Amino acid sequence: MAKGEVPVTTTRRLEMIDLTGQVQQLVEASGIEEGICFLYNPHTTAGLIINEGADPDVQRDILGGLGQIIPSDYPYQHGEGNSPAHLMTALTGSSVTVFITQGRLQLGTWQRIFFCEFDGPRNRNVWWKIVAG
Repeated sequence: MAKGEVPVTTTRRLEMIDLTGQVQQLVEASGIEEGICFLYNPHTTAGLIINEGADPDVQRDILGGLGQIIPSDYPYQHGEGNSPAHLMTALTGSSVTVFITQGRLQLGTWQRIFFCEFDGPRNRNVWWKIVAG
């Protein structure tokens, strides 16, 4: 088993950062050929998703769509002013799991792993664990 943290620095309030290359490097460094890679985001205003990474318009559409679904002018009770970010995180989730086969992340042709920032800019961490099996 290998584990650690991936630092993530965001520069905008809403942003999607592709972590796939970094995570693949972790898999390779682990030496684990067959297993599972777990990624967990310990932040309440950011999410983790797997989605298309070939067309950057998909990322813009995801962020724009979430902005349409979750209004900024709703009378939120939470006093910090980041309630929309909490709701976006509730929709995207805080973790992803990816199989590892022959030392490679088993993602679909167009799939990438994204850290989704909803309350940036910030310095964040994603926790990871790679388990053989």
